[in-house]
Amino acid sequence: MKYSHPPEVRPYLISKTLVPENQETPIHFYNGDIVTEKLFYRRNHFSYPHFASSFYLLPIEGLVHTPKVFSLQEIYSLPSKTMKVVLECSGDKRKLFKPKVFGEQWGKGALSQGIWKGVTLSTLLQYTGLLDSAKEIVFEGYDNGIRPDSNQLFNFSRSLPIEKAIDPETIIAYEYNNHPIPFKHGFPLRLIVPGWYAMASVKWIKKIIVIDKEFKGPFQAVDYVYYPNKENDSGKFPVTTINVNSTIQYPLNMQLLHTGVYEINGIAWSGNGKIANVEISIDGGKSWDTCHLTTSSEKHSWVRWNYKWEALKEGEYTILSKAKDSNGNIQPSEPTWNRKGYGYNAIDRIKVKVE
Repeated sequence: MKYSHPPEVRPYLISKTLVPENQETPIHFYNGDIVTEKLFYRRNHFSYPHFASSFYLLPIEGLVHTPKVFSLQEIYSLPSKTMKVVLECSGDKRKLFKPKVFGEQWGKGALSQGIWKGVTLSTLLQYTGLLDSAKEIVFEGYDNGIRPDSNQLFNFSRSLPIEKAIDPETIIAYEYNNHPIPFKHGFPLRLIVPGWYAMASVKWIKKIIVIDKEFKGPFQAVDYVYYPNKENDSGKFPVTTINVNSTIQYPLNMQLLHTGVYEINGIAWSGNGKIANVEISIDGGKSWDTCHLTTSSEKHSWVRWNYKWEALKEGEYTILSKAKDSNGNIQPSEPTWNRKGYGYNAIDRIKVKVE
């Protein structure tokens, strides 16, 4: 009698909604630094756009000296920049907020990382110039639809202040992991804004417009704004830089373990410098030990960490992880609650039982 090998078991995206498609990465089961196309989380406000990529052109217009329309071939021929960048949805971990907030109930997997290649926006702007009155640069995507709070048709559009837009790390990307950007992640051109939450990294760029005032589009002035008060808009401020954060990948929350020696592992990241260290607590925060960083700490990418745990005593354990970045930012014990549930970065917490 012949026995066949069991098929290889692979993780799949975790579906949140299908129209528009919103799916998160099974981050607990991912062991590499580079997330493949199939496991890259998907965040959309609308259905996927329709356009003819073979006739794709990128105009830069508005408050420039010389408006210009770039072909893809022109963009490909310009000096390129390649970076490993973590992209995190600003709603990552939203389901952990207490009290609960409305919105896509993301767990811990609205987060992915890979190698992006493209041309810096500042390189393109050398061909157009900027007028002295320029204040912000608007990036309009091809994706559009009717917002629930209005009967109007909107394209997904976001702006960057001039200084962030011309930062040498802000790129118009055309490759992901040495291949053309997958269509579902912005092919043929996607803005990549390292260090900022991923709503800034506009997909399927349709056009770039330079303006002399604050952009008031709904995905800038209504959404992706921190509202610290439940009843009114006082104290609101924009969502920008990724907060320092960490996630325990193994063990899993509420997992049953036998007594023995385990390697607790996870990832940590920050949009504000590099990860300096990660600490772990096995006793619910009463005491802390330093974890071992198993990958080099780089700007704009996550670091992997682990900790050897001798789980020799039966019982229930609350395991916590806490990251600190090179600018002194530390994960807080409690998240900063806000009405739309952005920027969750409280100390990560799981429970396990040893028996």
